[in-house]
Amino acid sequence: MQTVVLDTNALLMPFELGLNLDIMVRNVLGDARMVIPEPLLGELEASRSKHAKAALGLAGKYERIATTARGDDAVIEAALAVEGIVLTNDRELRRRLRGLGVPLLFLRSGNHLVLEEL
Repeated sequence: MQTVVLDTNALLMPFELGLNLDIMVRNVLGDARMVIPEPLLGELEASRSKHAKAALGLAGKYERIATTARGDDAVIEAALAVEGIVLTNDRELRRRLRGLGVPLLFLRSGNHLVLEEL
């Protein structure tokens, strides 16, 4: 079973765009383990997004991964630790992950996920 590491951007997608992440990931990968780096919960708590509280609720259903880093570095650390695929639409994070050879899932055309394996 593949592991998908969610970033803050991914946790907000369902509420900003009306998407079901679980179904979308399953359509691309089949059954997958979804995890969240713990420091991202603090990011959501401090976020001014009107969807942050809902995203925190969604985060509660996924496994948490402890990391020593924060922000994008926490996502990278978690992805490398679990040899996971990162789900994000953050362009800078995607660029960094590509440089490290980490597979990506991202939203294309606002309605479907694309897997990019390096």
